[in-house]
Amino acid sequence: MDYFPTSYAESRQRFLAYQERLSARWPASQPGRHAIENHPDLSIDWLWAPPRQKEHLVLVSTAEHGIEGFVGAAMLKVFVEEFAARLDPETTGLLLVHTINPWGMQHHRKTDQNNVDLNRNFVFDQDFDPAANPEFHRIAGLINPQRPLRPPLLENISFWGGVLRALATSGVDTISSAALLGQRHTPNGFFYGGAGYAESTQVLINLYRQALAEYRSVIQIDMHSGYGPRYQMSIIIPPLEAASSAEVQARFQYPLAQKINREEFYAISGDMGEYYYRLRAAEFPDKELFVCGFEFGSFGDSLLARIRSLRAMVWENQLFWHGAENAAARRMALHEFNELYFPSELRWREKALADGRQGFKGILSDYKLIKG
Repeated sequence: MDYFPTSYAESRQRFLAYQERLSARWPASQPGRHAIENHPDLSIDWLWAPPRQKEHLVLVSTAEHGIEGFVGAAMLKVFVEEFAARLDPETTGLLLVHTINPWGMQHHRKTDQNNVDLNRNFVFDQDFDPAANPEFHRIAGLINPQRPLRPPLLENISFWGGVLRALATSGVDTISSAALLGQRHTPNGFFYGGAGYAESTQVLINLYRQALAEYRSVIQIDMHSGYGPRYQMSIIIPPLEAASSAEVQARFQYPLAQKINREEFYAISGDMGEYYYRLRAAEFPDKELFVCGFEFGSFGDSLLARIRSLRAMVWENQLFWHGAENAAARRMALHEFNELYFPSELRWREKALADGRQGFKGILSDYKLIKG
């Protein structure tokens, strides 16, 4: 399965080699790079492949949540090797973004070097209200324990005891909202949205503005993993997209699409896709935009699977900040976290590749950028 890299460095090397391949059809192709402050060996890299007439742009981005970049790199390979050559270089250009969050990919974390979850950091009005998501505090003992990880048996007993108490006092909806919405008051908590724009966020905002300024229509497909059915990728859609989930499924001939809201997926404060729609409305109202994510589920979408996902996120964050009492606890936390965002099962990886192909084909065909 050479689609899936084993390291950030391997993934980046492969990405940089795409320029030569793309230059054969887009002669003006150019790379771009932003070195991460205080981490000069890590960078956000991108490739512009401009057409002769700038009408349509296909933007594929990866690793907003760093560890998700391993699956994202596989999808970039699929796109470059199987779909790019089917686009018309006269009118359709490319912007490929490798590792929005290189520090996270390098260290197998979701967050950046400052513990910011970048998909909670795209706040359009820059109102980083520290009072947002007060529900987080109600279940902080469950989702943000301030102590080292105990040996596996004790940690499991503690976690499930906390789950039962939280379910009895707060309910599933409150737990989901408190944990997943995003918060701006606890810097060592997960889904921390920051107190201002992160370095990576500003880089992406600049690329988005350039894309909308230069092209009549933009399609962005952003890669994620971890949430949803284990063997069925979801096409996730920002709430400001006019088309409903059912309409997207029909248009793209794809079996599962979900809006990013409480009813279908879960709500997000500071979502990157929503920011892009707000930017278009404020500064480029005459341009066409469609943004979606490919979300490759891992543990599943049952209640027990969702609790297992929460546990993996809690343990990894707890390990990062407070360490573990023994090696078994450390192994437990890292194994669960890696399996959540980069499953090792061959069947899962093969299905992810098949779903990614189906998603690319459906979207590009619907927008008449490829035939067949």
